[in-house]
Amino acid sequence: MTAATHSSLFPQVPDSADAVLEGLDPEQREVATALHGPVCVLAGAGTGKTRAITHRIAYGVRAGILQPSSVLAVTFTNRAAGEMRGRLRQLGAVGVQARTFHSAALRQLQYFWPKAIGGSMPRLVDRKVQLVADAAAACRIRLDRGELRDVTSEIEWSKVTQTVPGDYAPAAAKAGRETPRDPAEIAQIYSVYEDLKRERGVIDFEDVLLLTVAVLQDRPDVAEQVRAQYQHFVVDEYQDVSPLQQRLLELWLGDRENLCVVGDASQTIYSFTGATPDYLLDFRTRHPGATVVKLVRDYRSTPQVVHLANGLLAQARGRAADHRLELVSQRAPGPEPVFTEYTDEPAEAEGAAHRIRELIDSGVPASEIAVLFRTNSQSESYEQALADAGVPYQLRGAERFFDRPEVRKAIAALRAAARFGGNDHLLDDAVDLPSQVRAVLSGEGWTPEPPAGSGAVRERWESLAALVNLAQDFAAVRHQAGLPDLVVELDERAGAQHAPTVQGVTLASLHAAKGLEWDVVFLVGVAEGMMPITYAKTDEQIEEERRLLYVGVTRARERLHLSWALSRSPGGRPSRRPSRFLDGLRPGSTGTGARGAAGGTGGVERGFPAARTGPAGTESPRRRLRTPARCRVCGRTLTDAGEMKLMRCEDCPSDMDEGLYERLREWRAEQARRSGQPAFCVFTDKTLMAIAESSPEDEYELARIPGVGRRKLGRYGADVLAICAGREPAGEQERD
Repeated sequence: MTAATHSSLFPQVPDSADAVLEGLDPEQREVATALHGPVCVLAGAGTGKTRAITHRIAYGVRAGILQPSSVLAVTFTNRAAGEMRGRLRQLGAVGVQARTFHSAALRQLQYFWPKAIGGSMPRLVDRKVQLVADAAAACRIRLDRGELRDVTSEIEWSKVTQTVPGDYAPAAAKAGRETPRDPAEIAQIYSVYEDLKRERGVIDFEDVLLLTVAVLQDRPDVAEQVRAQYQHFVVDEYQDVSPLQQRLLELWLGDRENLCVVGDASQTIYSFTGATPDYLLDFRTRHPGATVVKLVRDYRSTPQVVHLANGLLAQARGRAADHRLELVSQRAPGPEPVFTEYTDEPAEAEGAAHRIRELIDSGVPASEIAVLFRTNSQSESYEQALADAGVPYQLRGAERFFDRPEVRKAIAALRAAARFGGNDHLLDDAVDLPSQVRAVLSGEGWTPEPPAGSGAVRERWESLAALVNLAQDFAAVRHQAGLPDLVVELDERAGAQHAPTVQGVTLASLHAAKGLEWDVVFLVGVAEGMMPITYAKTDEQIEEERRLLYVGVTRARERLHLSWALSRSPGGRPSRRPSRFLDGLRPGSTGTGARGAAGGTGGVERGFPAARTGPAGTESPRRRLRTPARCRVCGRTLTDAGEMKLMRCEDCPSDMDEGLYERLREWRAEQARRSGQPAFCVFTDKTLMAIAESSPEDEYELARIPGVGRRKLGRYGADVLAICAGREPAGEQERD
């Protein structure tokens, strides 16, 4: 379930541009009002990134600063694009294009093909697997089903990284890819695959981007026409862009910089498809004048869930880990995550189903529960266990809601009833909109009680029940609405792919769960060999597996269950162990994870505009000049992070006020207790020592101490200054 559907389904459209900004936190408001120049939003999980960027677009449109038709917002899935369109509609920003990269490119390619290339555009193949199979057969190479799928993925990776067949082998070796067949064989299949496409007059999904890039590069007149149409760009999930998508974005932009990108390097989980966080991490280098806004206020998860997520990243290594964000939960404390060990996989599935049954019986909606696993092959045992427990479920990754046959048929029946309802005896006793919808859909198979068991019959009923529930919510907000109004709402939702909630526990892979959230999440199979997966060998692959688990943890709002099995089948040898990623985080284990993350905090960093030099008016970036940190006692240059925080060498004499330090520690403990977070999330020991040594007298002096950022200054500054002055702090609760 997404944040959009979790909130009010039918909010009132804001009546002004300023009203669009209401309810945003300070960092989100910075995003919404930064309408010019390059903007980079580093947004942690659950921090409201979609809210921030949709309010940014809506504010610009409602204030008359942005023309709706000049804005192009791009993301990676139809669901995400649909959610964005739905939110923009609710904010009164009608006419803004929100599409996937492929959808936007396909529209442009279809429009410009006759002008740029001539003739009819080739047919787009839905699935390339059969073509790859034909290419392998032409090369006299036998591929089983798994190899066929993997070779197809290698071809897709090659195309999004702009690797031609002749360069595949060295490129794959350089990228450290474990190829499913000999690289030379894959290169041969790839080459023949391209020949077969030309012979049959078809193009594939990746060709849409490649051909659009080629047209924009080779036809300046076409590029200028596109740039005249789109003046402002917003890119969601920017950590997932491939080199090919980045090239297309650069061609759309030209020499302009009206670009806003949003992402989180710690949620990079698609590098096997060619995605890379480098463009996000290097954004400030490419755009020295960029405004960088960090969103770390987590509105989704409890402090207990956030603490576990931060702890996972505390153990991470690599470039993405160096830029991790330390989340700060804004919710009330909840239950601690539950860690459970089972003897075998069937027992694990039965245990999860039993707990889910108890949760549903206690009043938790089935739609607010998810079971997440590493591979799709793990799904079957949980489907069976849930069915045995009488728990409804739905598989994530099935066809989209409004594309389901029963939904299309139901909407057609509602449309007919809206037009000719006066002649329909089913509506004789229906006195309001919900009862009318129930009456119409009863003819399509809806019943007040769900059918027994699971399978296709239950799934059809769940779809119809979702429409009934949507009608009830619609009528509760718009009291005078009738069937025609509901049909218009359904048509708009279908266009935006803004689906209602389907009742049933969600079963999904961790990759498919990206971008979703639930009240209760069961992370299953968290054992070595599955998490990280066996074939993750390199440091980079291991770190991606860690990020995948991080994504899974941050899907949970309130309750989180993690489990693993010691053996695969009953009676098997108990040779498995819990995932290394849980070391130091689960009870009874040792490791470094319990320290929590020490990443960046929230706030805004404003870049330096380019300085004009020379008669030609060329621009060169002005970089921030940094002086080396030196010990305030002996003058030695400091390189250790802890020493730089204290501004002295570790072994140089300290003039710290011991009494002040102890008072600060007592105050910090109380703040941590109130917020349900570990003490270091308030201030680290080193920061408290630095405060006790300098004893700041005002906010300016306090803000100069490393570790006291803008957010913490606003939240804790008054208390700290009071303690330093020998007074009792007012207390955060009183100030609020």
